[in-house]
Amino acid sequence: MTDLAIGLWSFPALLLMIFLRVPIGLAMFVTGLVGLYLVNGSNLMALSRLKNETYSTFSSYSLSIVPMFLLMGHFATLGGMSQALFRAAEGFLGHRRGGVAMAAVGACAGFGAICGSSLATAATMGRVALPELRRYGYDGGFSTATLAAGGTLGILIPPSVVLVIYAILTEQNIAKLFLAAFIPGILAAIGYVIAISIYVRLNPASAGTREPIPMAERFRLLAAVWPVLIVFIAVVGGIYGGIFTPTEGAAVGALGTGLIALANGGLNGRTLIESFTVTAKSSAMIFFIVLGAAFYNGFLALTQVPQELSNWVVSQGFAPLTVLVVILVFYLIFGCLMDSLSMILLTIPIFFPVISVLDFGMSAEEVAIWFGILTLIVVEVGLITPPVGMNLFVINAMDRSTPMLQTYRAVLYFIGSDIVRVAILVAFPAITLFLI
Repeated sequence: MTDLAIGLWSFPALLLMIFLRVPIGLAMFVTGLVGLYLVNGSNLMALSRLKNETYSTFSSYSLSIVPMFLLMGHFATLGGMSQALFRAAEGFLGHRRGGVAMAAVGACAGFGAICGSSLATAATMGRVALPELRRYGYDGGFSTATLAAGGTLGILIPPSVVLVIYAILTEQNIAKLFLAAFIPGILAAIGYVIAISIYVRLNPASAGTREPIPMAERFRLLAAVWPVLIVFIAVVGGIYGGIFTPTEGAAVGALGTGLIALANGGLNGRTLIESFTVTAKSSAMIFFIVLGAAFYNGFLALTQVPQELSNWVVSQGFAPLTVLVVILVFYLIFGCLMDSLSMILLTIPIFFPVISVLDFGMSAEEVAIWFGILTLIVVEVGLITPPVGMNLFVINAMDRSTPMLQTYRAVLYFIGSDIVRVAILVAFPAITLFLI
């Protein structure tokens, strides 16, 4: 069997392990290690790579940004920032039809700006907003679908852990990717608000109403979110302004949110240790997936699968947009089965070389950034796409009384909004690239 054939057969083998519920990091690690052995006919290279790849992966300075952003998200939760964001948004929108759900989306967008994780945003805002949605008579399926969709904003609105990983894999500038994600992130929030408006008009009984509060009270609630604005401006503004690197910005953000949590009484010796422990566990999980992906992608590079795939696509004469759409549809389908980080790590080393050789009428850097944002959005859609959208299960676990089928029906409105947004960004790349 040729090296190329071994590389191609590794895909069904890897998918089989994943479907058998083998952790994605372990599945990629084992497949890559066995593949290296089969290609070389001995275990010498595999064992040598085991030593070198492990050291180079875990000693990467760029990856140090991941635990910092994760810790920042934990401190932000302890500091009561999620509650402040939701109360402020609810004060201005809560009295409108579907307003509490719109407030939840707005709060998810704000919390995503200091969290960087979709699942963490969904889980945190679910604890805050779900009781309020229930209190004002919102349907269970509509409530859980709204929070699951709103949680996906945590992965897109900068800073984003997955964007950091994409930048490392494709050797792109992290700050430029953060900047490029800003407008699509705002469009996502606006699209979800529109989806909510349409849903409550078609299903009037799905959402209750609440009395408007005085304007003075609204501004008092708005003033309570100043810590979020300070952290966001310090981190994102500092990175864009060249004051510090993304890693330094993440450290500044973690320190700032930690001090705010301490001032608000949410941070003490016990919660500090818990935050460090949870961050360490999450970081270890992410780093192991990165290590498994490094082994598997190194094996694929040795078999020439990405290069041969790129050459084949070019030789077929397919239109660049056709290839892009096929790849995005692939992400949409498999995003239902895998988490976003695993999808990025597994597929970018295969698809990115293909996209890089196609002519979209832009520079190589612009194509890389545009493709990264599109990929992130479509993978994000997979988090809320039935039957295995991870955000759906996170939120539904908080509301066992709501049948999953009801959540599935309501979330289709948000998926429709996402598909329209992807179509717009594919048709008009300048929207994504406007700020860079």
